[in-house]
Amino acid sequence: MLQIQAESNVPTDFGEFRMMAFSENEKDWMPHMALIAKGTDLTKPVNVRIHSECITGEVFHSQKCECGQQLNTAMQYMQENGGMIIYLRQEGRNIGIINKLKAYALQEKGFDTVQANLELGLPADDRNFDIAIEMLKKLEVKSLNLMTNNPEKIKIIEDSDINFNSRIPLQIKSNLSSASYLKTKKDFFGHLLDDENS
Repeated sequence: MLQIQAESNVPTDFGEFRMMAFSENEKDWMPHMALIAKGTDLTKPVNVRIHSECITGEVFHSQKCECGQQLNTAMQYMQENGGMIIYLRQEGRNIGIINKLKAYALQEKGFDTVQANLELGLPADDRNFDIAIEMLKKLEVKSLNLMTNNPEKIKIIEDSDINFNSRIPLQIKSNLSSASYLKTKKDFFGHLLDDENS
């Protein structure tokens, strides 16, 4: 069972967040994180972004995906409107950075993001969003507005005891490197994206 192993107020470029580390073991070097914007009222419907780790996009500013921009936008939104980010350590749709780079190499040969994973014998998406539900319940969130384009995340909330109040779109304009990736997100995974940006 996940527990809050440590927490602290952390000032960021976007404002102050209460950062909490969730894991089963306090010695875990890769805990899941909750970032709660200062002043957020958890007794009311909470604005929530469930975000999976992406070292290539968030740290190294890769243009192959929009993950870093999504995280920045979510942090800014939560500071302006109140809310939290559930940050899951599920790199590369939970295939890990090594396999992710192998998949990138296949994409250079013409495979799309899903085809590359399958070619490596990996699932198209191996993330577990039940972890986010467990974290939200630990924080006693009863109702939320979910910032997402992913219908699977909406379904996970609707199938839980947490009330799904509304969806907050989070669409980042594509570039030459990310256009194919976003198209696959829309066509294969059914992400709720506008045609002009995907």
